[in-house]
Amino acid sequence: MWECVDFFPVSKTEENGLDTSVNGPSVKHVVKASLDDDRHDYYSIGTYHEKNGTWIPDEPKIDVGIGLRYDFGIYYAAKTFYDQNKNRRVLWGWIGESDSEAADMQKGWASVQSIPRTILFDKKTGTHLLQWPVEEIESLRLKSYEFNQVKVQAGSVVPLDVGPATQLDIIAEFEIDKEALEKTTRSNVTFSCSSSGGTIERGALGPFGLLVLADDSLSEQTPVYFYIAKGSDGKLKTFFCNDQSRSSVASDVNKQIYGNLVPVLEGEKLSLRVLVDHSIVESFAQGGRTVITSRVYPTKAIYGAAKLFLFNNATEASVSASLRIWQMNSAFIRPYPNNKESQ
Repeated sequence: MWECVDFFPVSKTEENGLDTSVNGPSVKHVVKASLDDDRHDYYSIGTYHEKNGTWIPDEPKIDVGIGLRYDFGIYYAAKTFYDQNKNRRVLWGWIGESDSEAADMQKGWASVQSIPRTILFDKKTGTHLLQWPVEEIESLRLKSYEFNQVKVQAGSVVPLDVGPATQLDIIAEFEIDKEALEKTTRSNVTFSCSSSGGTIERGALGPFGLLVLADDSLSEQTPVYFYIAKGSDGKLKTFFCNDQSRSSVASDVNKQIYGNLVPVLEGEKLSLRVLVDHSIVESFAQGGRTVITSRVYPTKAIYGAAKLFLFNNATEASVSASLRIWQMNSAFIRPYPNNKESQ
């Protein structure tokens, strides 16, 4: 069943959102549906013909429900609206729980809204949307830390001293050893984030990335990472994944591995942004081409005991990482002022 259907225009040329009624040669239209069958949000980009009221997907192979998703984690029932004050289209989504119903009953609440995201057409790929946290999030940034060209050898973990790591905004770029890329043997083995075994499954060119919400002993950790596979044709495919399998020592929580392919164009560095907020990890790869939301329930990696690490579990390639990291303040939600009272 389709629910929470959305239909809106995106500009092929401008870096701003469009009002719902806009159409023309420089406009594409997005159809999005939340599928109750698997509880995921799918979208497709195409052309809307006003004269006969038809919409045709640009690529039928990735039509709604069989191709691209807003988010490859736990994210559902999303809807957009046009913000005319800032000329942007904003996306809201629902992050459900992945612990037990008994735990939800005990705490007395369940589910939260995601951080709002702006949404744009990806002019570089022509096939994807770009999602990015709204700029207002930056007003919550506190102390910042910078790490430049940190070398992470194959099979190693590097701690990042940023203090308590429960509320963070992380922007990172990774460069992988070019010689290793060239020397790596081709393979016809198909990779999948969800069935790969997570970060313990080592390949020549990955996995590598960040360990968020980790304790000192790494008995709890949520890896956010890239994995590069070289196909039998010699072409590289990059995957972006979140591994919840060791996110908590609790036994009544979901420990899936999420992720999907992320297009990386020639000349692009591997880049990601991660928002960490106690039990929620929202991750954006390559400017938001692929996004993953994880809902995790650490019992040790909480408050001051939560740490942040770089890791590289590749067998052959070293990587270097450059990062900017901010401690984040809490958002203090206040009721919207009543105009009558303020007059």
